[in-house]
This record gives sequence, C-alpha cells and structure tokens, in this order.
Amino acid sequence: MTEVTDLKPHLPVYLDNAATTPVDPDVATAMAECLTLDGVFGNPASRSHLYGWDAEERVEQARVEVAELLNCDPREIVWTSGATESDNLAIKGVLLGARARGRHLITSRIEHKAVIDSCRWLEKQGCEVTWLTPDASGSVAADAVAQALRPDTALVSLMAVNNELGVFNDIEAIAAVTRAAGVPLHVDAAQALAKVPIDLAAVPVELMSFSGHKIYGPKGIGALYVRRNAGLALEPQMHGGGHERGLRSGTLPTHQIVGMGRACALASAGLEAEMARLRDLRERFMAGIAELDDVGLNGAAERSVPGIVNLAFGGVDGEALLLALSADVACSSASACTTATVEPSHVLRGIGLGDELAHASIRFSMGRFTTAEEVDFAARRVLETVSRLRASFAGNPRRGVV
Repeated sequence: MTEVTDLKPHLPVYLDNAATTPVDPDVATAMAECLTLDGVFGNPASRSHLYGWDAEERVEQARVEVAELLNCDPREIVWTSGATESDNLAIKGVLLGARARGRHLITSRIEHKAVIDSCRWLEKQGCEVTWLTPDASGSVAADAVAQALRPDTALVSLMAVNNELGVFNDIEAIAAVTRAAGVPLHVDAAQALAKVPIDLAAVPVELMSFSGHKIYGPKGIGALYVRRNAGLALEPQMHGGGHERGLRSGTLPTHQIVGMGRACALASAGLEAEMARLRDLRERFMAGIAELDDVGLNGAAERSVPGIVNLAFGGVDGEALLLALSADVACSSASACTTATVEPSHVLRGIGLGDELAHASIRFSMGRFTTAEEVDFAARRVLETVSRLRASFAGNPRRGVV
C-alpha cells in the first residue's frame, strides 16, 4: 500500500456514507430544474394549469423510477419526508388501523431508533411488543420470528440492513414465515436501497421504508412501499389535504421527489458493479490496517453490505480515536452521546458486546465517490493513530481507555 500524505489537504476523507451521502451532481441538476420560475416549480396538486400538470408529471415519473429499482407497481410508492416518517406510518399505521386483529407486534432489539421508539410509543398505548435478540453477527433468524408469532400478532417489523453493522437479515425467509401466518411484514430498508438488489415482486413484503439521502439524493424525502391488495388498513399519521391517496397529507416537494427518483435511476444502472467496487475498497481498507492487533469485526463480513465495516479497537476509546482522526478521516462512533454521558450503542449491546468493546468501536462506510487513494490514506491514518493512542494510554490508562 502506498502512503498518501497530501490527499485532502483541507478536508478529511469522508467515510461516513452510512450516515448520509453527498447529492450526486446529476441529481442536483435534476432538482435545480424544479425550483425557479423558468423551471417546474408548480404545486403537483394544482390540476387547473400547466405549472401544476408539469410538476405532477415529474412527481409521477420519479415514482416510476423508484418502482423500477424495486420491481413493484408505482402506485405502491407513497412519498414521505424520509425513512423515519415511513417507519412511523407503517408501524403506527398498521397497529392503530388493525385493532380487530390484535395489539401485538414483533421487532428486534437492534432496529433503527425510528422503529424502536415507535414500538415503545405503541407499548404506552396498550400494545404488546416482542423484542427479538439477534445472533452474534446481528441477524434475526426466520425461526425466531416464527416462534414469536401469536394469533393476535398484527405486524412484524425488521430491518433489511443494520445501519451500524451493515449486516443484512434474510428477509425472503422471514417474509415466507409471515406470509404463511397471514401477518404483514414491515422492513426498514434505508440502508439496503441502491446497495443490494430488492425485488418486491418476488419477496412477499407488505411495507418497506426508504430514504433519499442514503442513496445520493436529497435529505427530507423518502418513501413507503405499501403492497396493493394486501388488505392493509393504514391509519394516516399526517392529516390535511388527503395527498398520497389519503395516506400522507402535505404539499409534495417536487424537487426533492425528482431528486430521489433520479438517484434511484442512477443506482439501477450500475448496482452490481458498484457492489463489487465497494467490496474491493472494504478489503483494501482491512488490508491497510492488518498489522494492528486486537481489532475485531462487529458483524459478519459474508452477510453484510459491501460498503460498511464496524471495528472494535481493543485498548482505545472510540471517542478519543474519533477525535484524533477527525482532521483526516470522517467516520462515526458506535456510541451515542446523550447530554454529559456517552452510552454504548444499543446495537452492539444487542449482539452481546460488553461496554468496553462497544465504546471502542468505529464504523467506516464507503460510498460512490470514495476512491482507492482515499481508502489507503484513511487506513494509514487509522493504523498510525491507533498505535499512537495505545502507546499513550499504556503510559497513562486514565486518559481514555474505558
């Protein structure tokens, strides 16, 4: 590996693509066409003039572009403000709209907070939640779902790809279990869209959540897939003008929707090649830090999306490592800061990691614009920084080792 010393003289290398991605230039161009007086700026719900008709046409074209990536009917795509809103609409919408079936739902302990907090809110409303424990890699087995099902189960909600680990569940196997039981399945696919193939014509999922800003589209836009003819009675969480067939009221942001559609179209054109490229970059990064000892992989490389790697660095506090790297490498800790206390990640705790290793874990996530040279640079900085911190902490353990 060739050391790169002068790469990114003014900005750190960006390895936090699981948190958000930069907008693709082609996406930004398409969005800019929907903002000003000489563009398509109208309200898509204004059906009495050309401005509204043009905007509605762009919105529906974007709906088609999302549906083509998912192999589903465009009429099954509902626009939202992001995956968080989609999760809320799916989970609360089903439980509040399906009281006759039951008040029980199934999820896991390592879901995104949008799912966990929605389920906890429903517990306060009298619903009962079964919290499944994943295996040590971060996957939830279909058998565990089957064992948790009850006659009054109204919904199962499990993510496709874990946002911290990159590990994916066998959604096809889980969907077979839920479909056989007649229970709808909701999947948070924010980290799966445009990263792994999704075929909703083949996999019997009833609800699936997506986010625009994870796939080189804009922030503030997402979608919820709602399978037609599934008999779902979703209770809307936003009330107003009855937009999106009454499921999500609010004026549609044409430029953001167009951006998400264009991002899906770009992803559809080169998904397999991008997966292979990111896999090579991940292996290159791991090779670059191979001489470091006491480094553990959180999750399972063979069951994860190619662009995410979560590592526990023994003998180093993760927050101290992040701070030391911050001028050169942008990555993220698996810890969440709350006021003055740093709590270990609920995901890492959920797969059985102790607090010490959970505090020492860092997520690196590569993306479309990550280069091999940047990966080499980042790996060298991680190697040097971890070695330096370990030497420093060895002389003064109170300076940062958990």
